[in-house]
Amino acid sequence: MKTKTFLNTLKNNSNKELIFEYSPDTFVNANYHITEIKNTTIDSVDCGGKTNFWKETIVQLWENPLEVNKRTFMTVSKAIEIFDRVDSIKPLLLDTEIKIEYGNSSFHTANLVIHTITENDKSIIVKLHSDSTQCKATNLCCETEKEVKESEACCSPSESNCC
Repeated sequence: MKTKTFLNTLKNNSNKELIFEYSPDTFVNANYHITEIKNTTIDSVDCGGKTNFWKETIVQLWENPLEVNKRTFMTVSKAIEIFDRVDSIKPLLLDTEIKIEYGNSSFHTANLVIHTITENDKSIIVKLHSDSTQCKATNLCCETEKEVKESEACCSPSESNCC
């Protein structure tokens, strides 16, 4: 989801609670804070030698251990205030993909992708999911899963061109 789409959804629901679901029926606790919004640039070279470049917006959530008994979630209007404050200091990259960085004692820290956003009378629920890794040079050096199954080949330097 693009940052602009996410923010427009928030602005259309400013009177609601903002809830994040990081795993099916498992939610970031109400004691979370938005601690950082990052304009991130990825400038990489894949295993096939091709350069890749893109930007992302990453929103970091942190659960405050001093507020473990908190039961009310951050309001969407409070989140919008944080985004506006950040944008006034370091302009947000509105056309970039937005990811949510989150982790706690029972869930490893990860940059999660927004899968869907649902709404009800009281809240807006941002449903997150993990993104899988991928070979960006599959057409150059890595066999597809289908090719591996068909040939029962092993992806090693001596038996294939895989990186």
